[in-house]
Amino acid sequence: QVQVVESGGGSVQAGGSLRLSCTASGYASHDYCLGWFRQAPGKEREGVGGFNRIGVTRVAESVKDRFTISKENAKNTLYLRMNSLKPEDTAMYYCAADWCGNIWAFYPSQSAQWGQGTQVTVSS
Repeated sequence: QVQVVESGGGSVQAGGSLRLSCTASGYASHDYCLGWFRQAPGKEREGVGGFNRIGVTRVAESVKDRFTISKENAKNTLYLRMNSLKPEDTAMYYCAADWCGNIWAFYPSQSAQWGQGTQVTVSS
């Protein structure tokens, strides 16, 4: 069974930085990819970033000048480094494990495995 666990959220002031971690287990890494998504109150979930099967990064246009995706394959861990945080980045951040194409498209399937989420709050 696939398990996904996020960590690293918190409260910061605008302009601050955070690094989120996502560790997954229970799947064959060549089948699945990990990706970051976020959902703010009253808004729909949106894709933030992830890798495809050959290791190419995709980061959402809205954050790509401030957010960086990285990973450690040996640890099945995905990171999201967030710099210059803004109040509009406040959201619950989720990590998902899904078929790589779905992650790349920021369109996780019904069978995607999600972590419990980690809250990021940015104050002005």
